[in-house]
Amino acid sequence: MREYNPQKIEAKWRKEWEKKKAWKVDLKKAKNPYYNLMMFPYPSAEGLHVGNVYAFTGSDIFGRFKRMQRKDVFEPMGFDAFGIHSENFAIKKGVHPKIQTEKNVQNFRKQLKQMGALFAWDREVDTTKPEYYKWTQWLFLELYKAGLAYRAKAPVDWCPSCKTVLADEQVAAGRCERCGTEVVQKEMEQWFLRITKYADRLLKNLETIEWSERTRMAQKNWIGKSQGAELEFPVADSDLKIGVFTTRPDTLFGATYMVLAPEHQLLEKLKARITNWDEVQKYREEAKKKSELERTELAKEKTGIELKGIKAINPASKEEIPVFIADYALASYGTGAIMAVPAHDQRDFAFAKKYSLPITIVICPHYPEKTCPLLDKAYTGEGHLVGSGQFDGLASQEARAQIMKFAGGKFSAKYHLRDWLISRQRYWGPPIPIIYCAKCGTVPVPEKDLPVKLPFVKDFRPQGTGKSPLASVASFVKTKCPQCKGLAERETDVSDTFLDSAWYFFRYPCTEFKDKPFDKERIVKWLPVDMYIGGQEHAVLHLLYTRFITMALKDLGYLEFEEPFKKFRAHGLITKDGAKMSKSKGNVVNPDEYFKNYGVDTVRMYLMFVGPFSEGGDWSDKGIVGISRFLNRVFSFAINAKEGKSNSEALRHKTIKKITEDLEHLRYNTAISALMEYVNAFSQKDAVAKEDAETLLILLAPFAPHLAEELWHEIGRKDSVHDQPWPSYDSKFLQEEKIRLIIQVNGKMRGILDILPDASEEAVRVEALKNEKIRQWIGQNPIRKTIFVKGKILNFVV
Repeated sequence: MREYNPQKIEAKWRKEWEKKKAWKVDLKKAKNPYYNLMMFPYPSAEGLHVGNVYAFTGSDIFGRFKRMQRKDVFEPMGFDAFGIHSENFAIKKGVHPKIQTEKNVQNFRKQLKQMGALFAWDREVDTTKPEYYKWTQWLFLELYKAGLAYRAKAPVDWCPSCKTVLADEQVAAGRCERCGTEVVQKEMEQWFLRITKYADRLLKNLETIEWSERTRMAQKNWIGKSQGAELEFPVADSDLKIGVFTTRPDTLFGATYMVLAPEHQLLEKLKARITNWDEVQKYREEAKKKSELERTELAKEKTGIELKGIKAINPASKEEIPVFIADYALASYGTGAIMAVPAHDQRDFAFAKKYSLPITIVICPHYPEKTCPLLDKAYTGEGHLVGSGQFDGLASQEARAQIMKFAGGKFSAKYHLRDWLISRQRYWGPPIPIIYCAKCGTVPVPEKDLPVKLPFVKDFRPQGTGKSPLASVASFVKTKCPQCKGLAERETDVSDTFLDSAWYFFRYPCTEFKDKPFDKERIVKWLPVDMYIGGQEHAVLHLLYTRFITMALKDLGYLEFEEPFKKFRAHGLITKDGAKMSKSKGNVVNPDEYFKNYGVDTVRMYLMFVGPFSEGGDWSDKGIVGISRFLNRVFSFAINAKEGKSNSEALRHKTIKKITEDLEHLRYNTAISALMEYVNAFSQKDAVAKEDAETLLILLAPFAPHLAEELWHEIGRKDSVHDQPWPSYDSKFLQEEKIRLIIQVNGKMRGILDILPDASEEAVRVEALKNEKIRQWIGQNPIRKTIFVKGKILNFVV
């Protein structure tokens, strides 16, 4: 008897599929386009890890399912190969990033081709190739011309280890998300993209896009819209005013001091009047060394310095109040100034207690009683106003608009979201296409001169000087101004790798177009992307940036839609021994070893079986053995099939229904369970009908494409299992036969119910109590308990 040899079978069919270009889609002629996208990998290691295989397999199974539902599935693959991840790996290996990245990509491609996926390799993109980053630079210039790209001096997060600035989203818990080093604050000239202009649209569209609630909430919280009032506090004996934003103007009478961020621009104007300037300046210098997270951490003890000689005037009470600088105020959030209401804000309360500042209650939770207790913490809820002059007695929510108007304020909205910082002082990235001319100022590189090629620089390591290594390459820096033709210098920063990946899905279907980044007609046909599957960790990075870029391109007239993905689904995480995989822990699973020992199909199926696809699971060498045994049983099941129609129609149709619904919702683990149950049902039979074997192979095909193809031909079919239509089910076969279930009262049989075999205890109880004879046996006695054995008996104990 033939035995299952996965390595031989898989090599055979990979060669055959590649020869026939089996998965090639004619993008121009396709009648039922379906764009199935997965997040392309960073080749920042020597090869794929099992987590990559998990993500790509889950996406490929869905693509294969849609293809068998007669969709023209386009499933491209490429490499997000620029950026700090790849450069740091090259530094670690002691190899130039261009050489190391090309080597990594080559190995990644080899591994990916082993997976048996639908990947459209004829449309591969690589972000490090000039033919790709030419259009990343074009995109930057389009944004610049539209006023959406600008250069500004600003306090930024700096990673001392990576020696570059980081975007807000690349800092986690005060540390660099890449290397874990604690970040510090620096003030530098940087390039930003004006994503904040799109804050409201980005927020509003979250209500209608078909994404998971978890992902939508992550973006909503990151955008962080707050609605409130803008108010001004005059500086005493001065024409200057301090602007604040507050969500609680109803507490204005309780503002007993003010706080300015250490970077607040007003400080320089007040310098001459501040009598303790040296002390203030020292505090400002210390604040620069801290990350934003450190400064705003709620559990941290608050520090500050009073600006002696300066008072502000509360615009409601007209009282003079002290002004402090404190590092928990941020220049980049709101106005950089805070009206401190210690009775009704816990952070202000802690600060006021430390510096013995007045704490005035102005919101009473038990009005009309006015004997408010001494506070041991701030009261942050609603109530009625007290100590607020003419507004006493008003409900706090009602008072907000009235007090704002009284104080000369105006309604406004503020956001946690800040403009996207894209400058990187590194080598491995697309040069920002800007030229600086002493005569003409900042000049964009003309489109005809793109790409601005990244030169091969021998000493590519970051210097930590605040400048990119490109700044030391005279042949790159020195150039001519496109306008006046005089001597000029190039921008030496490169752009953030997230700009490369913010538009790559537009390029995939348009790689043959050399004179434009994408073709409008092709885009109209294939986009928005039908299904996008990727990691939840990108919810407020990549996914937010792609939405912004798509909206901007629509506004610039290049697109007819403003949301890039019809559906996004996040996959879970594969762990080992309960821990996240990492080289430092020594628990990284290399898929190559398992491809070799068990076969690709076994690895694919095991990864999908370890847990719900949206949650992930823990890798176990014992677990993969179980899947290997199952596929061996499938092999035996199919090669022993006999000619004939199914003699298990009910089971066949129930299995089709179950697996169809599971695949539609990415419930791969339960779909595999249903396949196992289907095979188990035939294990007791002498022979398997060919129709049942064909159904099994079609349902198996998305999970184990090589084995399904081999067995399809083994049972005598000449075409491809992957070209078969996905089977439909007939509802008449889904009606379950009822069973006879015994009803007892105090252990004696008093009736029989005809009921479905999987009926619950509650369902059986309800039906039993509808029976008049059973009710007579129970009589007026209370039912003390019930004993239920599913599918067999229900006993009432009275």
